[in-house]
Amino acid sequence: MASEPSEPLSDSDLLARHVAGEPDAFGELVRRHRDRLWAVALRTLGDREEAADAVQDALVSAFRAAHTFRGQSAVTTWLHRITVNACLDRVRKAATRKTSPVDDTERLEQLLEPHESAEAPAERQDLHRELLAALGTLPAEQRAALVLVDMQGYPVAEAARILDVPTGTVKSRCARGRARLAPLLVHLRSEGGEAGELSPGRNRTQRASVPPASGPSDSGTSDPAGVKGGGGHT
Repeated sequence: MASEPSEPLSDSDLLARHVAGEPDAFGELVRRHRDRLWAVALRTLGDREEAADAVQDALVSAFRAAHTFRGQSAVTTWLHRITVNACLDRVRKAATRKTSPVDDTERLEQLLEPHESAEAPAERQDLHRELLAALGTLPAEQRAALVLVDMQGYPVAEAARILDVPTGTVKSRCARGRARLAPLLVHLRSEGGEAGELSPGRNRTQRASVPPASGPSDSGTSDPAGVKGGGGHT
């Protein structure tokens, strides 16, 4: 008689096994969560190279700091916090150089998912470009909050845990970010309301929002640096 299939290990069990020296445990964590980490990084930074580097840096940090995890939050929250911090570091460094990745039209084209680039009508692609360009004008903290809440669909409380700030701070950052985006996107809402339709998940809003994201579909690797290949490098 065939044995019953075993239940998959939890994230915390995998992390504990990684700390104990099991070579493939961290790679399984990467495979489970890389898509969402990649999506957050890409929409926060607006540049595929920067996003891939940020996620790689974050996973290397998590790989090395796994022994410090105390279970006070979910493993996925811990991973997202490390990734968002890596992204914010890069946003701040870019700001000191007075550069903005969303100024490059070709790179904005690359931010569209493959199915969008190939199949979406021209006006849909134009909408995405305008939304991404507007998002890139926000301060790093507001951008990160909106990416988590309006794009990735995280509840405010979970976003607060990821960003390691009070829930009220997340709400205020989102409110300020939406207020700054509204004048830039009001014409899109008047042309059929598609901007509101692009806000997915549990936090759908009728206000100006940013486009949904999905991560890469290729398989993961036990080497945390392997995410760079999955991040869309060419």
